[in-house]
Amino acid sequence: MICIQGLIKKFGERIAVNNLNLTIEQGETFGLLGPNGAGKTTTIRILTMLTRPTAGNITINGWRLPQDELAVKSVIGVVPQHLNLDIDLTAKENLDLHGRLHHMSSELREQRIEELLDYVELTERGNDMVNTFSGGMKRRLMIARALLHKPQVLFLDEPTVGLDPQVRRRLWDLIRRMNADGLTVLLTTHYIEEAESLCQRVAIMEKGQLIALNSPRLLCERLGNYVVEWTESEGTQYRFFASRSEAAAFAGTLATNTTLRHTNLEDVFVELTGRRVNG
Repeated sequence: MICIQGLIKKFGERIAVNNLNLTIEQGETFGLLGPNGAGKTTTIRILTMLTRPTAGNITINGWRLPQDELAVKSVIGVVPQHLNLDIDLTAKENLDLHGRLHHMSSELREQRIEELLDYVELTERGNDMVNTFSGGMKRRLMIARALLHKPQVLFLDEPTVGLDPQVRRRLWDLIRRMNADGLTVLLTTHYIEEAESLCQRVAIMEKGQLIALNSPRLLCERLGNYVVEWTESEGTQYRFFASRSEAAAFAGTLATNTTLRHTNLEDVFVELTGRRVNG
């Protein structure tokens, strides 16, 4: 669905994206991770035509960028990190405006608006002003707006930032449902557990380059299935093991309190980038 070859983006002398090669399959939920400044936001801006690349080849659903921008815009939906709804309009009016921009007929707009308000569980709030909505409701309305013209690819940039855990998990369920319906989803997030829960594969970027690509499970297995964690004067220490018995045996040699647990995607992130989340 998305093919990126040799993507480079420079801002003056600074290289934000450095020879990125990446393929995202149709029907996949794919996570793009990295610390601040890694190049993931620049990559998303290029794919959503907000920034022009310096070099490289990109195709989305067989269409080339930047040559086929109008065709690409017809097959993608975008949910940006920052809320950009018109708060002086109702939910339905926000959706109707988006449909008009995509030259949808009035009959089709009306049909899709009703379908999508039901899909994101906002039917009863369709005629309410957006400035009365909670943060989670606004996020769901932005997703409905992005889906209105039936895109084949959905870009989600930090879709749950600033939301409380209960609302975040409700949005996770919505993302899973969209993917189960056949939508290709490209997700960026600083919540590593979010990517681990939602994505079939993740790519980790650092300093503009791709440094890891695989399923969360296989990335964890590369480190070791289990981790022993303990605290020393230098800070928290970690050691990874293939089996629980090996990890338990090592923990027994330490004269301090230890934690033995499964390896997770955040462990992979820290080992590869040297930084904790949001570092």
